[in-house]
Amino acid sequence: MKRIAYLVSDLHAPSHTFVRREIEALRKRGANIDAFSIRNSDKDDTLDHTVIGHSPFAYVLAIVATLLTNPLRLFGTWWLALAHRPAGLRDLLWSQFHFIEAVFLARKLKQAKIDHLHNHFANSGASVGLLAAHLTGIPWSLTLHGISETDHPAGATLPDKLARARFVACASRFMMAQGMRRLDPDKWDKFKLVRCGVDTARLHELATHKISPAVRLLCVGRLSAEKGYFGLVEALSDERFANTDYGLRIVGDGPQGDQIQQAVTAAGLSDRVEFLGALPENETLREIAGCDVLVLPSLMEGLPVVLIEALALGKPVIASGVAGIPEIVRDGKNGYLIEPGNWDQLADRIHLLLTDRGRLSEMTTCARDSFDTDFDIDRAIEPLVTLFGKPR
Repeated sequence: MKRIAYLVSDLHAPSHTFVRREIEALRKRGANIDAFSIRNSDKDDTLDHTVIGHSPFAYVLAIVATLLTNPLRLFGTWWLALAHRPAGLRDLLWSQFHFIEAVFLARKLKQAKIDHLHNHFANSGASVGLLAAHLTGIPWSLTLHGISETDHPAGATLPDKLARARFVACASRFMMAQGMRRLDPDKWDKFKLVRCGVDTARLHELATHKISPAVRLLCVGRLSAEKGYFGLVEALSDERFANTDYGLRIVGDGPQGDQIQQAVTAAGLSDRVEFLGALPENETLREIAGCDVLVLPSLMEGLPVVLIEALALGKPVIASGVAGIPEIVRDGKNGYLIEPGNWDQLADRIHLLLTDRGRLSEMTTCARDSFDTDFDIDRAIEPLVTLFGKPR
C-alpha cells in the first residue's frame, strides 16, 4: 500500500480544520497517511512531523547526510530553490530557508518511506514540498483553494508548481480555470475537481431551523481587508436598519480587528455587533447552527468551507459573487449573491431578509434542501482515493 504524506503550513491552525477532516476520512478508507506541518501552533503536540522548531544540528545533519549520499540531487535541488522564487533579494534569502527546510523534510519523508507528497495551498509551504519531492524523487501534488494563490508572491511560482505537480486538485471550478490559464492546454488533464468536504451527519445533529424574533446575522472569517467587514459596517449604517430587530456576531480574529471594532463604534452599532474572536471548530459550528443568516461580504475568496457548512445546516447566505461562491449559492433561492463591493446592494439584501419573514423562511428551507451531497466528506474524497491509488 502506498504511503502518502500531507503537508500544510500549520496543520493545527483553525482554518485548516478541513485538511484534518480530509486526512481522517482518507485514513478511514484505508489510506496510509502521515501528516506533516511546516510550523506547529499546537504546543502540546509532537514535533516529530514538524519542519520548523528543531535544533540547528538536525538541519545540518540532514544536509550533510544528503551531501554524502546524493550530492548531485542536493545541488540540483539547491539550484531549483534559486529558480523557484519571486524576484528580489528578500525572496532570494527566503529561498535558502525553503531549501534547508526541504532537505530536512526530505530526510523525514525517506525515514517514513513516503511514496507520494501532497500539499494543500500553493504557498511557501508548497515550495518546500516541491523541493523536498524533487530531492527524494517522489511524486508531488497540490490542492488549489483561493485567488490568493494566484496573487504575489504565491502567483509568481504557481506556473512552475502546476507544471511539476502530478495532479492538481481544485476546490472549485473557478480555481480550476485559474490553473488552466497558467498552463498549456495539453496539461489541463492534470486538473481535478476535489471539493472540500464536511461531516454532514454531525452537522445535521446540530441543525436548528427555528428563526429567532431578532434575526441573528453571523460572519465567520479572518478580520482582514479581503473579508469586506468595513463594507458590511457601511451597509448596516443605512438608515433603513434603525427600526429593525437584528444582531450580528462576528467569529474570527486578524490584523484589522481593532480597526473594524472602531468602525463599528463610530457607526453607532456597538449594541448590535458582538465580536467573539477566534473559536474552536465545535463552537464555530454551534454559532452557525444558531444563526439565521450567514453573511460573507468578501472581496476575495476561494470556496469558503464555512459557506458549505452553513448550507448543510440549513442557513441561507448572503455572499459576494466572487470565485467559487456562485457554484453553490443560488441567487434568490438558498441565499443572495451580491456584486463585490456593492454595499448598497448588500444593505438591500440584508434588509429584505430582516423585514420579510416569509422570504427568510422559504430560503431557510431551500438552503437545507439544496445542499449538494458531493460536499459530504465521504464523497468529496473519492477523487483523491483514485488519484493517490494511481501508479507513478
